[in-house]
Amino acid sequence: MEVINKPQKRRSRIYSSEARVAYICLIPAFLGLFFLTYLPLAGVVGISLTNWTGLKSPQFVGLDNYVKLFTTDPYIKDSIIATIYFAVLSVIGSMIYSLFIAMLLNRKIPARGFFRAIFYVPYVLPAVAIYVGWSWLYEGNFGFFNYVLSELGLNKILFIADSSYVVPSLSLISIWLAGNLIVIFLAGLQNVPGVYHEAAEMDGANGWKRFCHITLPCMTPIIFYNLLLSLIANLQVVTPALALTNGGPGNSTRFLTYLMYDQAFVNYKLGYASATTVIIFAILAVFTVVLFKTSNFWIYNEGGDDK
Repeated sequence: MEVINKPQKRRSRIYSSEARVAYICLIPAFLGLFFLTYLPLAGVVGISLTNWTGLKSPQFVGLDNYVKLFTTDPYIKDSIIATIYFAVLSVIGSMIYSLFIAMLLNRKIPARGFFRAIFYVPYVLPAVAIYVGWSWLYEGNFGFFNYVLSELGLNKILFIADSSYVVPSLSLISIWLAGNLIVIFLAGLQNVPGVYHEAAEMDGANGWKRFCHITLPCMTPIIFYNLLLSLIANLQVVTPALALTNGGPGNSTRFLTYLMYDQAFVNYKLGYASATTVIIFAILAVFTVVLFKTSNFWIYNEGGDDK
């Protein structure tokens, strides 16, 4: 009996030793997560309960900032609507665009590496420069898009000066900047088993059926990751409002993050701005939880069982 238990004890000691080494190696990650994520987040929540300008000692006011935010603030409703509107357009558009481009770049075409770099470059360029460059294309009188419209005999459009067009116009830029999603989709497409396509092709399935029944199900984990990544990024949008619109026209681009910036660095209401930050975090958390909960119904595992 003792002889039989010796290998088990040896494996148990080895497992304990490996677990100990793993925990030791994870200490820097846990410290970084605590000091760079959880501690600042707790600090923001604490500041949101105060009236603080950054120049004087903070005064504790409890939930007054949250009450004012939802009862007397003239911008909060428009900011939430504008942020969610922009995020929905950008996320849906970037997912469709990036998957479509990734499928094209996954084919055997001449200069494939060059075209992959071309589509990825916008993502690594300075975002402010990108938005300023697009503002020239959107210019109301001499911009390229209005030149094309005038050549077609159509009326010119004030892309970033009309509240009806400004959010879709900014969303188009965000979609064009989705080079990181293209790269991730491309990596996922290269891992789709080729034998599935070969078997389906032998059975007479056309390209569309192979895409719907093979490529798309195998890509659902990558789609989930890109969807989460894009959602988090676009719900925190601030660059287009700072670079182009300053929250206008009207309040159509006064996104939540821009509202927080305006409160903190223009009006020096750091407590109020922190309360807005907590609201942004809450909206992000709600969308993330919904995404994780609904993912169980559509994410496909290669083994054949749903997640």
